[in-house]
Amino acid sequence: MIFYLKRINILFALSFLLSINFACAQQKINTSLKQDISETYLDSIKVKLKKKWPNNEFVNLVFHGHSVPTGYTTKGVVDRLQAYPFRTLKKVNDYYPYSVVNTITTSIGGEQSEQGAKRFKTEVLNYKPDVLFIDYALNDRGIGLERAKIAWEQMIQEALAYGTKVVLLTPTPDLREDISSEDTTLAKHSAQIRDLAKKYNVGLIDSYLLFRELAKTEPLVGYMSQNNHINQKGHQFVADAIFEYFKNQQNNKNK
Repeated sequence: MIFYLKRINILFALSFLLSINFACAQQKINTSLKQDISETYLDSIKVKLKKKWPNNEFVNLVFHGHSVPTGYTTKGVVDRLQAYPFRTLKKVNDYYPYSVVNTITTSIGGEQSEQGAKRFKTEVLNYKPDVLFIDYALNDRGIGLERAKIAWEQMIQEALAYGTKVVLLTPTPDLREDISSEDTTLAKHSAQIRDLAKKYNVGLIDSYLLFRELAKTEPLVGYMSQNNHINQKGHQFVADAIFEYFKNQQNNKNK
């Protein structure tokens, strides 16, 4: 009887250890996949960015969304050149000094994704985006998850059919919501955006997760111009995350 119980305990322990190893391995795989897409997703764009005159060609980065990519700060003041689309332009151009990069914003303050989807073909794809960034979640709280999902999927599908690389952004913070909670409206929209990125195998800038991690070490108020708009420091934080997709990872590994 004692031998039988010991055998059961040993089998249980082995099963437990195997489950832990599998979970760790699965986590490593998921992390690896996430890293792989950020390192390789824009490889075809990087080729264009490296070309020198007279063989270089312009690359259009189009940012579609609401007030944050537009550059709204507080009390209606707009600071366009300090917003993350133009900070991204600066970083990309500095990194690829022979490139001809255009940052184009089709974002409108106060707009949600349904409105953005309606004008997508005529006011976004007409700019021939090489890379399209979509950032609507802050305002999508007003229309809910289901309607937002339909609008985001429409834009993603139309962009991919056009041949554009798509990068989705989860929301930047709203100080009126607890960013550490998984139950807030913004947390739920963030989860949906992550799912869409996986479904369509497109890029993801997980701004919400990055700010959540940041909030563990310092107050987010230092990154905000008002409750729902990031300041210059916040825009640089997002631009730095976007730039990870443009780095020549192979060169960095060889250094």
